[in-house]
Amino acid sequence: MELNLLKKLCAIHGPSGRESGVTAVIAEEIKGLVDSCEIDAMGNLIAHKKGPGKKMMLAGHADQIGLMVTHITKEGFLYFSMIGGMRPLYTMGQRFIFPNGTVAIANCEGEVALKDLAFNKMYLDIGAKDEEAAKKLVKVGDIGVFNNEPVINGETFMSMALDDRIGCFIMIEALKQLKKSAFDLYFVFTSQEELGLRGARTAAYGVNPDYGLAFDVTIAADTPKGPKLPSKMGDGAAIKIKDASLICHPKMVAHLEKCAIEGKIKHQFEILEAGGTDSGAIQLNMSGVPSGVISIATRHVHSANEMVAISDIEDCVALTVRVLETEI
Repeated sequence: MELNLLKKLCAIHGPSGRESGVTAVIAEEIKGLVDSCEIDAMGNLIAHKKGPGKKMMLAGHADQIGLMVTHITKEGFLYFSMIGGMRPLYTMGQRFIFPNGTVAIANCEGEVALKDLAFNKMYLDIGAKDEEAAKKLVKVGDIGVFNNEPVINGETFMSMALDDRIGCFIMIEALKQLKKSAFDLYFVFTSQEELGLRGARTAAYGVNPDYGLAFDVTIAADTPKGPKLPSKMGDGAAIKIKDASLICHPKMVAHLEKCAIEGKIKHQFEILEAGGTDSGAIQLNMSGVPSGVISIATRHVHSANEMVAISDIEDCVALTVRVLETEI
């Protein structure tokens, strides 16, 4: 498994509603592996690999969280609103990069106690001497994303945007390794997941699948004083049971577990108390779609330095391949 592609995907500027750079790279990567590729009106990349049996829609979101400029002061500082679930603590002091390469640093107004840190007390500094100079570099409506280098650190991979370029990567790797599918497959790299599962909702309507399977990060509850949840980094592919957007269909949970056991693939179960993923939208399509999720336990989710175990990536790819080759 070659991780340079994951590094490349994580480094692309692709906030919600601006995913075209990501989907362009993915479309080029999977050329020749699928029968057709199209970008729909919402910006979803839909790749169809024809096969026997029922339709299965796989979904991993191409977008990432960010900050949108809402106001430029006469002194040249930028105020902003959130694109997706940003956190003040994870934002403070971080670098953000805009599409044209301009880099900003997030800071707060004056001295603010940690407990009082809030976005309405924060701004971005691009080093402009005044409003006129700032407007030559950025404009209202521009979106900045975390500006960190993806790195391999021992047995872990850390980067911004692992949520959810890791899901896209797992889908691509599974597609490369797939020998014979038991399903008619639609690999969908979705848009605007961070704003409410929007791309998956419209893509599911177009595909109208019989089954849904999403790929996303989940919280690794193994850090000091972490939440009392079952998933841990390094414990294998995580089979979701529920999150705030769905209760996974028992048929899908059973299929994923069966494939993991039969394939001797290291796995665990996942419950997420807040947040959701694309299967939450897919399951509500038409008269309903049995849906499940393969998750990867991730530390420091929605930060500039999300972290996953490389062994978990391998387990997720292996489980995905077996799931797609095995009838439900």
